[in-house]
Amino acid sequence: MPGVETIKSSWADEVELDYGGLPPTTETIENGHKYVTEYKYNKDDKKTKVVRTYKISKQVVPKTVAKRRTWTKFGESKNDKPGPNSQTTMVSEEIIMQFLNSKEDEKANDPLLDPTKNIAKCRICNGEHWSVNCPYKGTAMDTNLMEKKAAAAASAAVDAPKSGKYVPPFLKDSQKGGMGMRGRDDTAAIRISNLSESMTEADLEELVKKIGPQSKMYLARDKNTGLCKGFAYVHFKQRKDAAAAIEILNGHGYDHLILSVEWSKPQNN
Repeated sequence: MPGVETIKSSWADEVELDYGGLPPTTETIENGHKYVTEYKYNKDDKKTKVVRTYKISKQVVPKTVAKRRTWTKFGESKNDKPGPNSQTTMVSEEIIMQFLNSKEDEKANDPLLDPTKNIAKCRICNGEHWSVNCPYKGTAMDTNLMEKKAAAAASAAVDAPKSGKYVPPFLKDSQKGGMGMRGRDDTAAIRISNLSESMTEADLEELVKKIGPQSKMYLARDKNTGLCKGFAYVHFKQRKDAAAAIEILNGHGYDHLILSVEWSKPQNN
């Protein structure tokens, strides 16, 4: 039997025979998917077939977006079906924008920035103002408050340590009434920080004289300008007075600044 030769034609030749050119775009929907088939020429002037697959899903959009999708198309897309046309519209990833309120609205809704609420609280009278502006500052109320704090701090300082608790060597010397190897007691010394440049020795003495007797004071000054460098040391005669000074002055408002008071670190022997 003579052999039968079978010639397979390409889909591009079949399309050209049926339509005489590029066929129209077709859309089919199957199993929740939409298949869009279109034909076009590539860079080499050859017919290409492009099939796009879309998954059909329902999505809740704002009313303005839904209304905009019902607008009548115009121009070259006047006769297009609903939805984007690949010939005139490039479909990309959907970008969801989240609009935030303006800074003015955020400030208005922020309870911490409510102008009707005052964040300051006076240490003397518990009023809604800074302690430096208290009308009772320097009066008997202020003095009684300082005396109560001093008494509480002194009682805490004289309490004997519990058995088994570690006590540093320099504290053991102070409990025995002795002094350090250099002949002075640094356990009753405090360091006051965050002082203003206009601070003087007289101001420093006025600040601590009501707490207890002092053995000496040192106000750090700049060598060139002579202004205060922001810190000072005060040596009290008794450790309980030093503890009271830390309790009273730490966090205390003075000359529009908040003081920081702590124990002075002993010098290395």
